[in-house]
Parts: sequence; structure tokens; C-alpha cells
Amino acid sequence: MVKVNNMYSEKIFQNKIETEQSEIKQTTAQQDNLSIPDLAVSLTPLGFVFIWAIILLILQKIRANLDEKMVFSINGLHKVPCKNCKFFSNNHYLKCAVKPDIVMTEEAINCSEYCPKRVNFSAKNLFG
Repeated sequence: MVKVNNMYSEKIFQNKIETEQSEIKQTTAQQDNLSIPDLAVSLTPLGFVFIWAIILLILQKIRANLDEKMVFSINGLHKVPCKNCKFFSNNHYLKCAVKPDIVMTEEAINCSEYCPKRVNFSAKNLFG
């Protein structure tokens, strides 16, 4: 009876070992399927450099477009008559007493409130 029990427990032990070995083989087989090729690992830094180069190129194009827009708006300011208007003051807080929202902009070119400064040259003002 002891011999039968020993044989029975030995078979159970062998079955456990076999199932554990088969489970180990299955997990290693699954891990082998998930491996990343060496080429992909070696090209990853090159991909990051390429992506950053594209991003910087896009930002440079955006900056160039913004610079062009600023140049056009500055070139258009020489037509603005605000500096010759009697309501214009060179004050940072209030540049125009009548229309402070459009002063020194392209909208001020056709300002309805424009009134040129009157300068009278007389002998008293010239030498006085």
C-alpha cells in the first residue's frame, strides 16, 4: 500500500513538473513573438531628429510669415496723418483725444475727425 501511494505521488509530481515546463515553454514562445527588431531600435534616434527638424522648419515658416505681415503694417503707417492732427498728442496713455481706438493705425488714414495743426508764422513767433 505504501508502494502504491509512492507511485501515485510520484506520478502526480511528474505531471506537475510537465505542466510547469509546458507553461514555461509557452511563456517563452510568447515573449519571442514580442521582440523588437534591432533595426527599429537603432533608427529611433534618427526618427526623433527628423521629427524635430520638421517642427523647427514649420516654426521658421510661421515666423517668416509673421515678419512679412509686420513689415507691411509698418510701411503703411507713413500714410497715417495722425502726427499732423491737432488732436494728436505724443502721450503713451492717450495719443488721440477724439478717436483713441484707431490712432496710428491704417484705419486712421481716412479719419473723419482729422484737423490739421495750424501754424501761423509771424515775425513775433519766429524770433520771439
